[in-house]
Amino acid sequence: MPPRDNPTARQARLGGELRKLRDRAGKTAREAAGLLSTDQARISHIEAGRIGVSEERIRKLAFFYACGDSALIEALCAISREHRGQYWWDEYRGVLLPGFLDVAELEHHATYLRYLQPVTFPGILQTEDHAQALFNSALPKLPADEVEARVEHRMRRQSILDRSSPPDIEAIVHEAALRMRVGGRKVARKQLEHLIEMSERPDIMLRIIPFANEDFFHLTQTVLYAGGVVPQLDTVQIDNTYDGRLLDAVAELEKHRTLFDFAEQASLEPAESRSFIHHIAREF
Repeated sequence: MPPRDNPTARQARLGGELRKLRDRAGKTAREAAGLLSTDQARISHIEAGRIGVSEERIRKLAFFYACGDSALIEALCAISREHRGQYWWDEYRGVLLPGFLDVAELEHHATYLRYLQPVTFPGILQTEDHAQALFNSALPKLPADEVEARVEHRMRRQSILDRSSPPDIEAIVHEAALRMRVGGRKVARKQLEHLIEMSERPDIMLRIIPFANEDFFHLTQTVLYAGGVVPQLDTVQIDNTYDGRLLDAVAELEKHRTLFDFAEQASLEPAESRSFIHHIAREF
């Protein structure tokens, strides 16, 4: 089978973790290739997520790299068993940009989610009318079928909330987002009312950073921190108007955990945040 042109975020992460294990063990790609009776090019493809790797080979490599973290090994084996077409977002492959699929994939597999939002709301907390208005305002203007696909995809991401055991969610939103009248007064008010309703769920903690806060000025991009089944598989997704990036380096993860903790300290408590949203909604 030829190498994948666009590996999923999870496929790339599996390969990346194998590369980290090899680097920590001080082994070369040539040595890994010799262990698996293959060539260095194949090892490079595996570590880039362009070629799959069996559970047997993962365990063989882990032993060779002296990795005794059984939880990590099992998590990597679980990723290796996944295949395209297995999940609902695969229906949008070739329809939407890969970044849309990556976010859905991260949210689906996360054990917990933390969102930091400067002027928008997490997609899983948006109403359909709000999402429609957002995508209709994109520049350059999107074709109608593209808008429809994006809105549908965003609404389907919310299926994680319907699980018997949904992931714990913390959403830290700036007051600026609350005052954006996306789609007009009626749509904006309905969105705020929806936020209040969602914030009453036990698995969702919604916190607001008010304009009155004089200490927190670090929020310029939307940030998602997705907790993995093991800490080594935590992932940060940085989003902006035109692009997104996935980060998994230890230093990056630590930096963004610190950012979230700082943002939490700068925000209102959940009950106070709910009252704050209600007050703004009455102004619309």
